[in-house]
Amino acid sequence: MYHGRDNALRGVEELFLLHPHVIMKTETTQHPHLNRRKFLQIVGVAGAAGAGWALGLYRPGDHYKVVQKSQPMMGTILNLTLYGPEQSALEDAVEATIQRMLTLEKYLSRHDRQSQIAKLNRTGLLPRPEQDVVNVLKLAEHISTATEGAFDITVLPLLELQQNSTNPQQAAIAQALSLTGFQHVSIDQTAISLKYRGMGVTLDGIGKGYIVDQGVATLKENGFATTYVEAGGDLMVSGKKPGNTLWRIGITPPRRKIREKMVVLETCNRAVATSGDYMQAYDSSFSRHHIINPKTGYSPPELASATITAPTVALADGLATAAMVMGSKKTLALLNSIPECEGYLIDKSLKHYKSANFSA
Repeated sequence: MYHGRDNALRGVEELFLLHPHVIMKTETTQHPHLNRRKFLQIVGVAGAAGAGWALGLYRPGDHYKVVQKSQPMMGTILNLTLYGPEQSALEDAVEATIQRMLTLEKYLSRHDRQSQIAKLNRTGLLPRPEQDVVNVLKLAEHISTATEGAFDITVLPLLELQQNSTNPQQAAIAQALSLTGFQHVSIDQTAISLKYRGMGVTLDGIGKGYIVDQGVATLKENGFATTYVEAGGDLMVSGKKPGNTLWRIGITPPRRKIREKMVVLETCNRAVATSGDYMQAYDSSFSRHHIINPKTGYSPPELASATITAPTVALADGLATAAMVMGSKKTLALLNSIPECEGYLIDKSLKHYKSANFSA
């Protein structure tokens, strides 16, 4: 599907044929002040016959139904579209999926003052955390360990400093660095705590992915084995297209003004996530952006974008962020040691690198 020029990942032409009417509705009738990159779209089809109908292999009168619902979520708009033979089953699945995702947002969003993460950031202590909060933080800790600290959810003081100042003083950076480090976070089933006053965590690089994963899991529990998820720089496909063929996903070049052939990967049952210096840049040179090296306090200088494929969106998202910090050489070495994870990297001079089994 083509989802606008700002998207880091997009399906190529045959994916656009999947649901062109859904895209048109998203563009023209829902929240026109938001561009398409600010939409999270999930499409699910129930069973192989449903997939065939959704792809146009059946006529609209062949007794298949469609249910669509939009919901504000995670600072964006969730568009959920389900296809299948039974209207009531579709409606139940839509409601179950949205409720599951909204519940997780109330736990994980640092922007919601009532969320568990916001309470942790305010007080430094979260007694009796929800299991989902523990799960996300444990996964974040695992990625942090695997990447030697390149991925670190405690970068919030550094991120806020870079966002709020065009030229932060070295003393301020040093102070924020002293409040950064996963070693200062204690996680168990009874409580989560931050060691120092002023510390804060951000799940921006993993929380949305976890919520999407759980939404897709809810759909699978309701019989939707074929799903397509698109969320700006994140995408997941479950199942194959009719004819047992792979999905084709295009990776947008990180510099829109430079004409470059789109890289296309073929995959199924795989999450794909891209992080890039262009997604939230703080200056026109892309030297300052939303990805911060937890060890230096500055944005990493080598890569323009990093695309990772993985079994889950949360893992792909976290590894893509880490790859931006680590750079090409360390990232490729790491991916060679992680099963079912591959990567495609582009540096600021637009040189490309990929891991051994990347499918493009």
